[in-house]
Amino acid sequence: MTEIYDNRTGDLKMFDFAGFSQAFRTLGLGFAVCDANGQLVYTSQPEGCSFDKQAATDICKSLFEDTRFVSNKDAVRIDQQRLAVALMRDNSGSEKDLCGFALIDTADAADIEPYTEAVVQMLSQLAHSFLAEAKASRQIEMVSSELSQMYEELVLLHKLSANMNVTESDCNYLQMACDCLTDIVSVEGIAMLVEKQVDDHKQLFIAAGAGLIDIDWHMAAVIEDRLQQEIAKGKESLLDSDVDGPFRYHWPDNIRNIIAVPLIGKEKGANGEGRDHIIIGIMVAINRIGKADFDSIDAKLFNSVANGCAVFIENGRLFNDLKELFVGSLKALTSSIDAKDQYTRGHSERVAFISKWIAEQLGAANGLDKEQIHKVYIAGLLHDIGKMGVDEVVLRKQGRLTDEEYARIKEHPGIGAGILGGIKQMRDIVPGVLSHHEHYDGKGYPNGLSGEQIPLIARIISLADCFDAMTSKRTYREAMTLEQALEEIRNNLGTQFDEKIGRAFLESDVYRLWDMIQDGFKDIYSTEDMSKYGLIAVGTLIR
Repeated sequence: MTEIYDNRTGDLKMFDFAGFSQAFRTLGLGFAVCDANGQLVYTSQPEGCSFDKQAATDICKSLFEDTRFVSNKDAVRIDQQRLAVALMRDNSGSEKDLCGFALIDTADAADIEPYTEAVVQMLSQLAHSFLAEAKASRQIEMVSSELSQMYEELVLLHKLSANMNVTESDCNYLQMACDCLTDIVSVEGIAMLVEKQVDDHKQLFIAAGAGLIDIDWHMAAVIEDRLQQEIAKGKESLLDSDVDGPFRYHWPDNIRNIIAVPLIGKEKGANGEGRDHIIIGIMVAINRIGKADFDSIDAKLFNSVANGCAVFIENGRLFNDLKELFVGSLKALTSSIDAKDQYTRGHSERVAFISKWIAEQLGAANGLDKEQIHKVYIAGLLHDIGKMGVDEVVLRKQGRLTDEEYARIKEHPGIGAGILGGIKQMRDIVPGVLSHHEHYDGKGYPNGLSGEQIPLIARIISLADCFDAMTSKRTYREAMTLEQALEEIRNNLGTQFDEKIGRAFLESDVYRLWDMIQDGFKDIYSTEDMSKYGLIAVGTLIR
């Protein structure tokens, strides 16, 4: 049903006036309806009736000056031949709004006197029916509006849930939450404040926001303190304005009303048992648009969004903890591999770094985006994991290996692939581990692959592995100089190494790379930066 009265125009829209007019026509009565603008919206004139539209319009306009209709619910006689009734509807308070008039003209009706009382009752019933239908129509419109609002809120909460990907950055997710929320709740400004560690204390910083809102660290601390006070009183949010009374707190002059809700996280209790609920962030908005103030419905929606954001931040922090644990485990694992042979100590990390360098030189033109480069790095880090299954006596042997011992060494790519093959997230890493000793001419191992049959990731690691091996001291030989190693690579392009990959490496700034390796990657990548890179690289395995 559509609302039968338009607040903006004062027009009557839908009502079954024809049902009533038929009875009036039978009695030979003229019938007219005008709206709140004095415009005629409906007329019914039996044959021979002298009550024309112009006369009806003039009479209806005059009724707006007649005080008898202001509070009277029943029909009122205007004069000897005309009756009228006010068409009213409930407003938001106890009063009623005047929507228009229904008018009856009895001048041309014969023998109407016996039916006068019935006509009055019919006209009064019309007014009561109009009032009831206007009320029902208004209620339906309100329910429809509430359902529409609820639908938009559900869509928002679903979107937040559907996009809760732990590999997404906090800022991106929180900005999406702000943007989606302001599509539903119009405000002048909104901000998402997230707690971060600064030196030895925690401080709130703006992580996302929209509109006009200015919050520095001092204002953030003030809002947090006042929100804590409200929570201590048993409230879920801070709501403050001067609508129903003076502000409870002093705010800057530009703030007419404000809402702040907490992002609640968890941390281990002081005794190390259980988890305490703490504020890890705050969502704050100022100056509601379209309403005089934020209300309880707004507060519930803000709290729902804040809860979702808090879960996302908590999940992200747990995810980072797991990544750090995983990276630490990987590095401990590779260190244990390298420790089996003192001459290869640090080899795995250097191969990972050199593989990343080569992959960056090849770039997107060869199908290597950032995620692929991250995977090349991880594969380089784990390329020798299969040596865990090779006897240390063989690995540490000084002098030339026997055919049997060399055969044992050649098993390590397959062992490594077997170790990683059972881990779903490592499926893109396994080809690099399995095939990094294949040669471009097909004379490598373990499967004698050649050319493009060898996965790109393995061809990259193969070059990185050989470069580091050539420039490192071994039990059976001294390390080559940088120039000697580069010459060896040139001489084996198209045979041992993929020429395209080899050229990309040789044409890069190898001397800068060499300096970085000698400096333990600290020239550009500090130890902290490399640790962060490891976390980013591991994150790609979980996407």
